[in-house]
Amino acid sequence: MIGGVVMVFVAIWVFQSAARAKVDNVLMWTAICAVTFFAVQALFVNFNVYFIDLLNGTDVNGSNGEYERDLASVGDRKTQDDIGGFGGAFLSTLFELLPPAVGFLAAAFVRNKFVLKEALTIPNLFSGLKEMFASIKQSFKESQ
Repeated sequence: MIGGVVMVFVAIWVFQSAARAKVDNVLMWTAICAVTFFAVQALFVNFNVYFIDLLNGTDVNGSNGEYERDLASVGDRKTQDDIGGFGGAFLSTLFELLPPAVGFLAAAFVRNKFVLKEALTIPNLFSGLKEMFASIKQSFKESQ
């Protein structure tokens, strides 16, 4: 759920940045950044599932033939009870927030390097976010 909301913000951010920079094929670059975000997020979700199963001591390679888990059956993957206390709560939070965060960074890299063709610096990587949220806020105001 968090990843979906972040993906919408990434698409708006890339679209506005490309439109302001007068880049050709604005929609194509928006789609490329959204697909990059989704692919990296899916990769990290798979990594999280693999890592949680390793923590639980499950044979993830399937050499004994009993491991037939798919991404839809995540109901019994608990880190808080297995590790306990703050460590489990921290890992649960990390596993929830890491895929969208890394997906955002991947889309920001593509936007910065290929769309805007700017130097790879921290301010350039996150440029335009403030303007995006200001324009979203402005869109909710009543027209006078």
